[in-house]
Amino acid sequence: MTTIYKKLMASVILICFCSFSVFAQDSTKNKIVQKKSIKITKETVVTDSSGQILPYEIWHSLKATGAYNIKPLDPNNENTSFILYKFSEKEIQINLVYTDKLPKPADSKYFKTGETFSKIKTSDMYGNKINTKNLRGKIIVVNYWFANCLPCVTEMPELNKIVDKYKDDSSVVFISIALDDAKTIEKFLQLHPFKYAIIDNGKFLTTDNNINSYPTNVVVDQNGKVYFHTSGVALNTAKWISKSIEELKNSHSNNTDQ
Repeated sequence: MTTIYKKLMASVILICFCSFSVFAQDSTKNKIVQKKSIKITKETVVTDSSGQILPYEIWHSLKATGAYNIKPLDPNNENTSFILYKFSEKEIQINLVYTDKLPKPADSKYFKTGETFSKIKTSDMYGNKINTKNLRGKIIVVNYWFANCLPCVTEMPELNKIVDKYKDDSSVVFISIALDDAKTIEKFLQLHPFKYAIIDNGKFLTTDNNINSYPTNVVVDQNGKVYFHTSGVALNTAKWISKSIEELKNSHSNNTDQ
């Protein structure tokens, strides 16, 4: 078994399971002896490197990205606390190999596939007018977020890659709805670039669908219907956004050719 394969399998185990066991080698009998079983639940205490306790929603979402994991401070104590750590770039790339095998991210509870997407008529934080009614015939990609949402920040680099992919394609429009004011967002963008058109103070745009989980991502088809939607962070959210865009572009191209 090669070293890379071993690391692949280790990464999958770390990401996919929310419980694990600590093992020790019995040198006299050459057997693996299970010493302790440590279960990870919503009540598990997880801290960052500074010792600050992280809410379950944050550490669980970060772990789901494949870029982070948690490890016990005391493997021999079934009530141990855990610390969040980031995988190396090499480990992250190894983990990404498995995104193609993962199932489609779960639908959000705020939208229904095929329903008409609620109209957005406002301006972005720079005063540019946005009216989705005038975007019929285009694919609209929408992201709901706020600055202190770590899972939101975690997925932004992958979302930026999608924007870059379609930067010369006017048939795809990217809109983000932030809960924060423009001043907060401007300060945030200095550290975390985000290439979507950003609507500030966007809480009023979440009320139609009662959105209260972030990030939430939606892809709207050329007829204004919801095509893809999900909440929270998954390893393959960005992949499915990109996949949805391509499916809609191909479908539209096929229809116009007939």
